[in-house]
Amino acid sequence: MNIPSETKSSIKSRTIPKISLHNFSERKEEIGKQIINAAENVGFFALVNQESPSPVEIEEIFEISRKFFSLPKEVKAKTPLIKTENAGWEHKSQIRPSTGTPDQKESLQLQSHRRHDYSWPDDDALSPEEKDKMQAFMRSSHKLSMEILSFFAVALGFPEDYFRRAHQVDLPDAQNTLRLLHYHNIEGTEYPSTYWRAGAHSDFDCLTLLYQRTGEDGLEVCPGREAHTSFAQGDSWTPVEPITGEIVCNIGDMMMAWSDDRFKSLFHRVRCPKVGENQKARYSIAYFNQANKNIMVTGPKGKYPRMTAHQYILDAVARNFRQLESSGEMAKMNSAQRAA
Repeated sequence: MNIPSETKSSIKSRTIPKISLHNFSERKEEIGKQIINAAENVGFFALVNQESPSPVEIEEIFEISRKFFSLPKEVKAKTPLIKTENAGWEHKSQIRPSTGTPDQKESLQLQSHRRHDYSWPDDDALSPEEKDKMQAFMRSSHKLSMEILSFFAVALGFPEDYFRRAHQVDLPDAQNTLRLLHYHNIEGTEYPSTYWRAGAHSDFDCLTLLYQRTGEDGLEVCPGREAHTSFAQGDSWTPVEPITGEIVCNIGDMMMAWSDDRFKSLFHRVRCPKVGENQKARYSIAYFNQANKNIMVTGPKGKYPRMTAHQYILDAVARNFRQLESSGEMAKMNSAQRAA
Protein backbone atom coordinates (compact mmCIF):
# COMPACT_ATOMS: atom_id res chain seq x y z
CA MET A 1 0.00 0.00 0.00
CA ASN A 2 2.28 2.73 -1.28
CA ILE A 3 1.73 6.25 -2.48
CA PRO A 4 2.64 6.40 -6.19
CA SER A 5 6.15 7.70 -6.69
CA GLU A 6 6.63 11.41 -7.35
CA THR A 7 10.07 10.99 -8.88
CA LYS A 8 8.97 8.85 -11.81
CA SER A 9 6.58 9.66 -14.61
CA SER A 10 5.61 6.47 -16.43
CA ILE A 11 2.83 7.77 -18.66
CA LYS A 12 0.57 5.16 -20.26
CA SER A 13 -2.07 5.82 -22.85
CA ARG A 14 -5.49 5.34 -21.30
CA THR A 15 -8.82 6.84 -22.10
CA ILE A 16 -10.66 9.10 -19.67
CA PRO A 17 -14.30 8.54 -20.73
CA LYS A 18 -16.20 11.56 -22.02
CA ILE A 19 -19.91 11.41 -21.28
CA SER A 20 -22.30 13.75 -23.10
CA LEU A 21 -25.20 15.15 -21.09
CA HIS A 22 -26.99 16.38 -24.21
CA ASN A 23 -30.77 15.78 -23.94
CA PHE A 24 -30.25 14.63 -20.37
CA SER A 25 -33.87 13.89 -19.48
CA GLU A 26 -34.41 11.81 -22.65
CA ARG A 27 -31.08 9.95 -22.34
CA LYS A 28 -30.97 9.57 -18.54
CA GLU A 29 -30.79 5.76 -18.50
CA GLU A 30 -28.03 5.68 -21.12
CA ILE A 31 -26.04 8.39 -19.33
CA GLY A 32 -26.41 6.62 -15.99
CA LYS A 33 -24.99 3.38 -17.38
CA GLN A 34 -21.98 5.22 -18.81
CA ILE A 35 -21.28 7.00 -15.53
CA ILE A 36 -21.53 3.85 -13.41
CA ASN A 37 -19.28 1.98 -15.84
CA ALA A 38 -16.67 4.76 -15.57
CA ALA A 39 -16.95 4.84 -11.77
CA GLU A 40 -16.41 1.09 -11.49
CA ASN A 41 -13.64 0.70 -14.04
CA VAL A 42 -11.83 4.04 -14.31
CA GLY A 43 -12.60 6.39 -11.41
CA PHE A 44 -12.35 9.51 -13.59
CA PHE A 45 -14.65 10.75 -16.36
CA ALA A 46 -15.41 14.04 -18.14
CA LEU A 47 -18.88 15.52 -18.60
CA VAL A 48 -19.54 17.42 -21.83
CA ASN A 49 -22.50 19.24 -23.38
CA GLN A 50 -24.06 19.99 -20.01
CA GLU A 51 -26.74 22.65 -19.83
CA SER A 52 -25.35 24.19 -16.64
CA PRO A 53 -22.84 25.32 -15.58
CA SER A 54 -22.36 26.55 -19.14
CA PRO A 55 -18.94 27.46 -20.61
CA VAL A 56 -19.88 31.14 -20.23
CA GLU A 57 -20.73 30.69 -16.52
CA ILE A 58 -17.51 28.76 -15.98
CA GLU A 59 -15.39 31.47 -17.63
CA GLU A 60 -17.05 34.13 -15.46
CA ILE A 61 -15.94 32.29 -12.32
CA PHE A 62 -12.43 31.85 -13.70
CA GLU A 63 -12.25 35.62 -14.23
CA ILE A 64 -13.39 36.27 -10.65
CA SER A 65 -10.82 33.75 -9.44
CA ARG A 66 -8.01 35.37 -11.45
CA LYS A 67 -9.00 38.78 -10.09
CA PHE A 68 -9.00 37.56 -6.47
CA PHE A 69 -5.61 35.84 -6.70
CA SER A 70 -4.06 38.95 -8.28
CA LEU A 71 -4.78 40.90 -5.07
CA PRO A 72 -1.91 41.68 -2.66
CA LYS A 73 -1.18 38.94 -0.12
CA GLU A 74 -2.14 41.18 2.78
CA VAL A 75 -5.64 41.56 1.32
CA LYS A 76 -6.12 37.84 0.74
CA ALA A 77 -4.70 37.09 4.19
CA LYS A 78 -7.67 38.88 5.78
CA THR A 79 -9.55 35.64 5.13
CA PRO A 80 -7.15 33.05 6.58
CA LEU A 81 -7.75 29.33 6.22
CA ILE A 82 -9.86 27.83 9.01
CA LYS A 83 -8.70 24.22 8.85
CA THR A 84 -11.48 22.85 11.05
CA GLU A 85 -14.08 24.35 8.69
CA ASN A 86 -12.14 23.95 5.42
CA ALA A 87 -12.82 27.60 4.62
CA GLY A 88 -10.63 30.58 3.73
CA TRP A 89 -7.41 31.36 1.84
CA GLU A 90 -4.17 29.40 2.02
CA HIS A 91 -0.83 29.85 0.30
CA LYS A 92 1.70 27.01 -0.14
CA SER A 93 0.55 25.40 3.11
CA GLN A 94 -0.91 22.06 1.99
CA ILE A 95 1.59 19.24 2.48
CA ARG A 96 1.01 15.85 0.85
CA PRO A 97 2.38 12.58 2.29
CA SER A 98 3.55 11.78 -1.25
CA THR A 99 6.01 14.67 -1.25
CA GLY A 100 6.50 15.92 2.32
CA THR A 101 6.69 19.44 0.89
CA PRO A 102 4.00 22.11 0.34
CA ASP A 103 2.03 22.20 -2.89
CA GLN A 104 3.16 25.13 -5.03
CA LYS A 105 -0.20 26.86 -5.20
CA GLU A 106 -2.70 29.02 -3.38
CA SER A 107 -6.41 28.41 -2.96
CA LEU A 108 -9.63 29.86 -1.60
CA GLN A 109 -12.23 27.54 -0.01
CA LEU A 110 -15.86 28.69 0.12
CA GLN A 111 -19.00 27.10 1.55
CA SER A 112 -22.43 28.42 0.57
CA HIS A 113 -23.99 28.18 4.04
CA ARG A 114 -21.20 30.46 5.35
CA ARG A 115 -21.78 33.17 2.73
CA HIS A 116 -22.37 35.90 5.33
CA ASP A 117 -19.72 35.05 7.90
CA TYR A 118 -16.01 35.70 8.31
CA SER A 119 -14.96 32.71 6.17
CA TRP A 120 -15.80 34.60 2.94
CA PRO A 121 -13.57 37.50 1.75
CA ASP A 122 -14.94 40.95 2.48
CA ASP A 123 -16.36 43.24 -0.20
CA ASP A 124 -12.93 44.74 -0.94
CA ALA A 125 -11.70 41.36 -2.15
CA LEU A 126 -14.92 40.00 -3.67
CA SER A 127 -17.69 42.42 -4.57
CA PRO A 128 -21.31 41.58 -3.62
CA GLU A 129 -22.03 40.97 -7.32
CA GLU A 130 -19.08 38.57 -7.58
CA LYS A 131 -20.23 36.74 -4.45
CA ASP A 132 -23.70 36.39 -5.92
CA LYS A 133 -22.21 34.90 -9.11
CA MET A 134 -20.06 32.58 -7.01
CA GLN A 135 -23.09 31.33 -5.09
CA ALA A 136 -25.10 30.86 -8.29
CA PHE A 137 -22.21 28.81 -9.67
CA MET A 138 -22.12 26.71 -6.51
CA ARG A 139 -25.86 26.07 -6.83
CA SER A 140 -25.55 24.94 -10.44
CA SER A 141 -22.53 22.75 -9.60
CA HIS A 142 -24.48 21.25 -6.72
CA LYS A 143 -27.53 20.57 -8.86
CA LEU A 144 -25.42 18.77 -11.46
CA SER A 145 -23.59 16.85 -8.72
CA MET A 146 -26.86 15.57 -7.30
CA GLU A 147 -27.97 14.39 -10.74
CA ILE A 148 -24.75 12.38 -11.00
CA LEU A 149 -24.98 11.05 -7.45
CA SER A 150 -28.55 9.85 -8.07
CA PHE A 151 -27.08 7.27 -10.47
CA PHE A 152 -24.72 6.08 -7.74
CA ALA A 153 -27.61 5.79 -5.27
CA VAL A 154 -29.71 3.61 -7.58
CA ALA A 155 -26.71 1.43 -8.51
CA LEU A 156 -26.09 0.76 -4.81
CA GLY A 157 -29.72 -0.11 -4.14
CA PHE A 158 -30.56 3.10 -2.31
CA PRO A 159 -33.49 5.44 -3.10
CA GLU A 160 -32.72 7.79 -6.00
CA ASP A 161 -32.64 10.85 -3.69
CA TYR A 162 -30.45 9.13 -1.07
CA PHE A 163 -27.30 11.19 -1.70
CA ARG A 164 -29.32 14.35 -2.34
CA ARG A 165 -30.68 14.09 1.22
CA ALA A 166 -27.14 13.46 2.46
CA HIS A 167 -25.80 16.67 0.86
CA GLN A 168 -28.03 19.54 2.03
CA VAL A 169 -25.83 22.58 1.53
CA ASP A 170 -28.03 25.07 3.38
CA LEU A 171 -27.76 23.29 6.73
CA PRO A 172 -25.19 24.36 9.35
CA ASP A 173 -23.39 21.00 9.21
CA ALA A 174 -22.91 21.08 5.42
CA GLN A 175 -19.40 20.24 4.20
CA ASN A 176 -19.64 20.86 0.42
CA THR A 177 -16.86 23.21 -0.66
CA LEU A 178 -15.98 25.26 -3.73
CA ARG A 179 -12.23 25.64 -4.12
CA LEU A 180 -10.56 28.19 -6.38
CA LEU A 181 -6.96 27.22 -7.21
CA HIS A 182 -4.05 29.21 -8.59
CA TYR A 183 -0.72 27.66 -9.60
CA HIS A 184 1.92 30.35 -10.02
CA ASN A 185 3.64 31.47 -13.23
CA ILE A 186 7.10 29.82 -13.39
CA GLU A 187 8.10 30.80 -16.94
CA GLY A 188 11.74 30.13 -17.80
CA THR A 189 12.52 28.19 -14.64
CA GLU A 190 13.64 24.56 -14.52
CA TYR A 191 12.57 23.06 -11.22
CA PRO A 192 13.82 19.80 -9.68
CA SER A 193 11.69 16.65 -9.72
CA THR A 194 10.73 17.32 -6.08
CA TYR A 195 8.76 20.43 -7.12
CA TRP A 196 5.04 19.70 -7.57
CA ARG A 197 2.17 22.00 -8.20
CA ALA A 198 0.05 19.44 -6.33
CA GLY A 199 1.49 16.21 -4.97
CA ALA A 200 -0.21 12.87 -5.52
CA HIS A 201 -3.37 12.52 -3.43
CA SER A 202 -6.92 11.22 -3.44
CA ASP A 203 -9.95 13.33 -2.50
CA PHE A 204 -11.76 12.65 0.77
CA ASP A 205 -15.25 13.48 -0.55
CA CYS A 206 -17.95 11.59 -2.47
CA LEU A 207 -17.59 13.28 -5.85
CA THR A 208 -15.42 16.11 -7.17
CA LEU A 209 -16.32 18.31 -10.13
CA LEU A 210 -13.20 19.91 -11.58
CA TYR A 211 -13.25 22.83 -14.02
CA GLN A 212 -10.11 23.47 -16.10
CA ARG A 213 -9.03 25.72 -18.95
CA THR A 214 -7.74 24.70 -22.36
CA GLY A 215 -3.93 24.71 -22.56
CA GLU A 216 -3.37 24.68 -18.79
CA ASP A 217 -2.09 21.10 -18.54
CA GLY A 218 -0.67 19.16 -15.63
CA LEU A 219 -3.40 16.98 -14.14
CA GLU A 220 -2.53 13.25 -14.15
CA VAL A 221 -4.24 10.20 -12.63
CA CYS A 222 -2.92 6.84 -11.38
CA PRO A 223 -5.07 3.69 -11.28
CA GLY A 224 -4.65 0.62 -9.09
CA ARG A 225 -6.54 1.33 -5.86
CA GLU A 226 -8.67 -1.48 -4.44
CA ALA A 227 -9.60 -0.13 -0.98
CA HIS A 228 -10.38 3.40 0.18
CA THR A 229 -7.93 3.01 3.09
CA SER A 230 -4.98 2.11 0.85
CA PHE A 231 -2.67 4.54 -0.87
CA ALA A 232 -2.04 3.15 -4.36
CA GLN A 233 -0.15 0.65 -6.44
CA GLY A 234 2.23 1.16 -9.30
CA ASP A 235 3.48 4.28 -10.95
CA SER A 236 1.59 4.67 -14.23
CA TRP A 237 0.20 8.14 -14.80
CA THR A 238 -2.33 9.29 -17.39
CA PRO A 239 -2.67 12.99 -18.38
CA VAL A 240 -6.16 14.46 -18.25
CA GLU A 241 -6.54 16.98 -21.07
CA PRO A 242 -7.99 20.31 -19.90
CA ILE A 243 -10.75 21.73 -22.10
CA THR A 244 -12.67 24.85 -21.16
CA GLY A 245 -16.32 24.03 -20.53
CA GLU A 246 -15.82 20.34 -19.85
CA ILE A 247 -16.14 19.05 -16.29
CA VAL A 248 -13.73 16.39 -15.06
CA CYS A 249 -15.29 14.21 -12.34
CA ASN A 250 -13.53 11.90 -9.95
CA ILE A 251 -14.79 9.61 -7.22
CA GLY A 252 -13.63 10.44 -3.68
CA ASP A 253 -12.65 8.16 -0.80
CA MET A 254 -15.97 8.68 0.99
CA MET A 255 -17.90 7.31 -1.99
CA MET A 256 -15.42 4.46 -2.38
CA ALA A 257 -16.12 3.49 1.25
CA TRP A 258 -19.88 4.06 0.84
CA SER A 259 -19.88 1.68 -2.14
CA ASP A 260 -17.85 -0.99 -0.29
CA ASP A 261 -14.95 -0.15 -2.66
CA ARG A 262 -17.04 -0.73 -5.80
CA PHE A 263 -16.48 2.80 -7.16
CA LYS A 264 -12.81 3.77 -7.46
CA SER A 265 -11.16 6.83 -5.94
CA LEU A 266 -7.85 7.37 -7.74
CA PHE A 267 -4.69 9.19 -6.83
CA HIS A 268 -4.06 12.25 -8.97
CA ARG A 269 -1.49 15.05 -9.10
CA VAL A 270 -0.59 18.25 -10.94
CA ARG A 271 2.93 18.10 -12.31
CA CYS A 272 5.28 21.01 -12.75
CA PRO A 273 5.72 21.95 -16.46
CA LYS A 274 9.26 21.99 -17.82
CA VAL A 275 10.98 24.76 -19.73
CA GLY A 276 9.56 24.74 -23.25
CA GLU A 277 6.10 23.76 -22.02
CA ASN A 278 3.36 26.13 -20.88
CA GLN A 279 4.76 27.43 -17.59
CA LYS A 280 2.30 30.30 -17.24
CA ALA A 281 -0.14 30.44 -14.35
CA ARG A 282 -2.66 27.61 -14.13
CA TYR A 283 -6.14 28.05 -12.68
CA SER A 284 -8.69 25.41 -11.81
CA ILE A 285 -11.93 25.24 -9.82
CA ALA A 286 -13.09 22.24 -7.80
CA TYR A 287 -16.49 21.55 -6.26
CA PHE A 288 -16.27 18.92 -3.51
CA ASN A 289 -19.38 16.99 -2.51
CA GLN A 290 -18.95 15.89 1.10
CA ALA A 291 -21.98 14.58 2.97
CA ASN A 292 -23.34 16.62 5.90
CA LYS A 293 -21.45 15.98 9.12
CA ASN A 294 -24.19 13.99 10.88
CA ILE A 295 -24.94 11.65 7.93
CA MET A 296 -24.01 8.01 8.49
CA VAL A 297 -21.65 6.54 5.91
CA THR A 298 -22.28 2.83 5.46
CA GLY A 299 -22.27 0.67 2.33
CA PRO A 300 -25.01 -1.75 1.29
CA LYS A 301 -22.81 -4.75 2.22
CA GLY A 302 -21.56 -3.24 5.48
CA LYS A 303 -17.91 -3.84 4.57
CA TYR A 304 -16.76 -1.00 6.86
CA PRO A 305 -17.96 0.19 10.28
CA ARG A 306 -20.74 2.79 10.31
CA MET A 307 -19.55 6.30 11.04
CA THR A 308 -20.67 9.87 10.48
CA ALA A 309 -19.37 11.78 7.46
CA HIS A 310 -17.65 14.14 9.89
CA GLN A 311 -15.81 11.27 11.58
CA TYR A 312 -14.95 9.82 8.17
CA ILE A 313 -13.18 13.05 7.17
CA LEU A 314 -11.36 13.23 10.52
CA ASP A 315 -10.17 9.63 10.13
CA ALA A 316 -9.06 10.24 6.54
CA VAL A 317 -7.06 13.31 7.59
CA ALA A 318 -5.49 11.37 10.48
CA ARG A 319 -4.56 8.52 8.13
CA ASN A 320 -2.99 11.07 5.81
CA PHE A 321 -0.90 12.59 8.60
CA ARG A 322 0.24 9.17 9.81
CA GLN A 323 1.47 8.46 6.31
CA LEU A 324 3.12 11.89 6.19
CA GLU A 325 4.97 11.16 9.44
CA SER A 326 5.96 7.74 8.13
CA SER A 327 7.25 9.12 4.85
CA GLY A 328 9.14 11.81 6.77
CA GLU A 329 10.85 9.22 8.93
CA MET A 330 11.70 7.16 5.84
CA ALA A 331 13.23 10.24 4.20
CA LYS A 332 15.40 10.80 7.30
CA MET A 333 16.55 7.17 7.23
CA ASN A 334 17.42 7.38 3.54
CA SER A 335 19.31 10.62 4.13
CA ALA A 336 21.27 9.09 7.01
CA GLN A 337 22.16 6.05 4.92
CA ARG A 338 23.42 8.26 2.10
CA ALA A 339 25.49 10.30 4.55
CA ALA A 340 27.02 7.11 5.99
